[in-house]
Amino acid sequence: MARKKIIEGGGEDPERVSHPAPPGLSGDFNPDDDKLDDELRPQKLNDVVGQKKVVDRLKIVLDATLKRKEALGHILFDGPPGLGKTTLAMTLAREMGTECQITSGPSLQAPKDLLSYLTNASYGSVLFIDEIHRLPPAVEEFIYPVMEDFRVDIVLGEGLNARTINMKLKPFTVIGATTRSGMLTAPLRDRFVHREHLDFYDLDELQEIVYRNSKKLRTEIVGDAARLIADRSRGTPRKANNLLRWTRDFATVREPNGNITHVAAENALAMLEIDSVGLEAQDRRYLQTLCTVFTGGPAGLSAIGHTMNVPADTLEDEVEPFLLRVGFIQRTPRGRMITAAGLNHLGLNPPGGEGAQKRLF
Repeated sequence: MARKKIIEGGGEDPERVSHPAPPGLSGDFNPDDDKLDDELRPQKLNDVVGQKKVVDRLKIVLDATLKRKEALGHILFDGPPGLGKTTLAMTLAREMGTECQITSGPSLQAPKDLLSYLTNASYGSVLFIDEIHRLPPAVEEFIYPVMEDFRVDIVLGEGLNARTINMKLKPFTVIGATTRSGMLTAPLRDRFVHREHLDFYDLDELQEIVYRNSKKLRTEIVGDAARLIADRSRGTPRKANNLLRWTRDFATVREPNGNITHVAAENALAMLEIDSVGLEAQDRRYLQTLCTVFTGGPAGLSAIGHTMNVPADTLEDEVEPFLLRVGFIQRTPRGRMITAAGLNHLGLNPPGGEGAQKRLF
């Protein structure tokens, strides 16, 4: 099995360059890389925008660990995708000045797949396991003594000739990331010393992220354009970065100087069919189908999926979470229903007149 790249921490920060900030944004930020590459992740905890309470707690744990010169306690990050779980794991490794090995739950199909990572772990290093809730049961049980006692039990031979070898490991840190913490078993969850939940970002934090990353992409952006991109990002930095990259490409082709202006950002997002709330074409089609075909609901997910010719699991995993978060639909025991806010956003009246409105709400 191919091993993923090992990220090493430590060392002095490279030479930094400064840029003037638009009004309302901090101007003391400098890119982390002297080559100004396209790596948009922050390199230090002080550069992380948002998740302030989580970062403050991590700083306490990190400073105490560095003072005692010990290995960091095992950490579990949970939350929706794109909020910075991998970023925080990498920044912790860099702050510790140690290496970080990266793997994922689905790639560890058997205990032997984990052995190479364990034997290569140095004192205080970090083993980051993404999607840790997808670890097979055999691997999960194998990692219990690893996390608790830093010990690996290897069985050699079979039957009466079988014997067990206990191999001691150097103390290191397991950092797990999951989008579905409820799928973790209690024994595995309890072995993490620190558990942190990441929540969605507010508009000001996303605007700051967009502005900072535009520097790393060597692109000039005005404050209004940065706020517009942040407003359409659904509270997710990964979405903001993706929209920033697209807007940069659009401005490079359509703008004379290649800078991202407010008009350029509006036109770029309009071409992606992203509206003022952040809904995409598929999201609006879902709402329109629910309103026009099913008279506002309630309607079953499978019926909606067949009507739209979209798999039901795609709707449930990709479309519905944001619609539920902004209050445009409801999940009821009888099925999905559109809300008054959803109707107002589409500019539609309750289907079927006053009687249907009473039945709908």
